[in-house]
Amino acid sequence: MQGFALGWFVDAWLEDGSMEHADRIAGVELGGTKAIALVAQAGRVVERLVVPTTDPAQTLGALRMALLDWHGHSPIDALGIASFGPLRLDRTAADFGRMLATPKAGWSDADIAGQLAGGFDVPWRIDTDVNGATLAEWRWGAGQGCGSLCYLTIGTGVGGGIVMDGRPVHGMLHPELGHMRFRRAQGDNFAGACPFHGDCVEGLVSGSALKARFGRPGEDIGDDDPQWSFVAQDLAELVCAILLTVSPHRILIGGSVALGRPFLLPMIRARSVDMLSNYLPHVTADAAQHIMVQPGLGADAGPMGALALGMAALN
Repeated sequence: MQGFALGWFVDAWLEDGSMEHADRIAGVELGGTKAIALVAQAGRVVERLVVPTTDPAQTLGALRMALLDWHGHSPIDALGIASFGPLRLDRTAADFGRMLATPKAGWSDADIAGQLAGGFDVPWRIDTDVNGATLAEWRWGAGQGCGSLCYLTIGTGVGGGIVMDGRPVHGMLHPELGHMRFRRAQGDNFAGACPFHGDCVEGLVSGSALKARFGRPGEDIGDDDPQWSFVAQDLAELVCAILLTVSPHRILIGGSVALGRPFLLPMIRARSVDMLSNYLPHVTADAAQHIMVQPGLGADAGPMGALALGMAALN
């Protein structure tokens, strides 16, 4: 496979004092529609494979074969796995590393960690894809210098990752920010589309929810549709809840929906400041420009998140 380099990543890798430049780090980003496996060394991505996410046996099998092949030719030193969830991340649990109940057909109880890391005598770490992306943004992207960082991704679903002092946040599970429910804007009667909770945030603003809310595919929805005001309100409710509970230094708002509609971010900022009603003195209209921002790594955040997890496994 032909290698390729990401210039910013080369510089960041070589400047990172926490690892040897010669370390070969493997990463797997397992997404809902596609999966990426890659190996990086000395700041250069030297191996890469992209496969569609179909059923667990086919998808995980293809990824494992690639890892074994790469490891056989030149041993990898660590592995990071960033997967869609929900996942069991409690290492003491019998189902550690497995997928929990998920609406993605056939993937409930899939042994993600066992299939990808089993048999590799190297340090490895597994986390959610959005926690991995948050760690990458904290390390190399728009979260650099932040003691605490939250990353919201609004796309096929709504996910949220939190990193505190360089460590992804876990409890009994991991943050499921997209499944919280909030007060609704006056006049918004959309019932929601989440199969679990109806009008949770994901059920209101994810790609599939927007199609149901607007009654047409996303590409056919005009930027001037008044219902975007409801979407901005729903996301501002989520942002306010995060600011009041986690108190992050920065919230990154990304994903295909947010990045594809750049007018949403200013609306979210304004609504959030208004709803907080000066209760948080540090969240002013001017400060919001720096607190709520777009992610810095773009489409690289996912695979770089898997590599960041692999690097963290070495420490």
